[in-house]
Amino acid sequence: MILGKSLASPLLTFDSASCFYSSTPEFSHTIPHIVQVNLKSCSGVQNMRNVAWNSNFRCKKWELHMTVQAENITLSDEESNTWETCRKSLSPFRLSIDEENKILGKAFGQVHSPYWGEERKKEIPKFEIINEILDYLRTLSLSDDDICKLLKKFPEVLGCKLEEELRNNVMLLEKEWGIKGKSLRSLLVRNPKVLGYNVDCKGDCMAQCTRCWVRF
Repeated sequence: MILGKSLASPLLTFDSASCFYSSTPEFSHTIPHIVQVNLKSCSGVQNMRNVAWNSNFRCKKWELHMTVQAENITLSDEESNTWETCRKSLSPFRLSIDEENKILGKAFGQVHSPYWGEERKKEIPKFEIINEILDYLRTLSLSDDDICKLLKKFPEVLGCKLEEELRNNVMLLEKEWGIKGKSLRSLLVRNPKVLGYNVDCKGDCMAQCTRCWVRF
């Protein structure tokens, strides 16, 4: 999928199954036009769509709409470029465009996730951080297919802290339970949320159950 900003006019609505991009414009007098836009699916197949647009207006912000989640994400022009770059970092896992958007949205607080509770502020994904986490997951003997399953089960992993949570938890799993190598790989595919645990209430509930070691 390409963003409407690549055309002469930014007032565009792209609708592909369950997600689309649009902008929120201001205009006083407009003249409608019809143009042909190439929409690329995640498999690389190009489809043609008729897209209506209007001229003589000022673009404000882009909106990423995910109808499955009924969530609207309003992004600036620069932020939409960053989002698209981050989304492409997930391309090795053969996810759909909607899945990629939902993974990023849940990981960075743009889409509500019970995992974070109310603590996760909305952020724009950072390409470098995502790549660092994906590279680290590969060092744990996880294949791209394994990481794909992990991301679908636990998209929030991309929003976790690499050193304080992911690396620390992997070390803890080996130290306390002797889990490493193939056993670790199997555990992470089955229960990837263990990577994000950062609370241990020891039976005295701290109301952070989605991130508590008591679930392990």
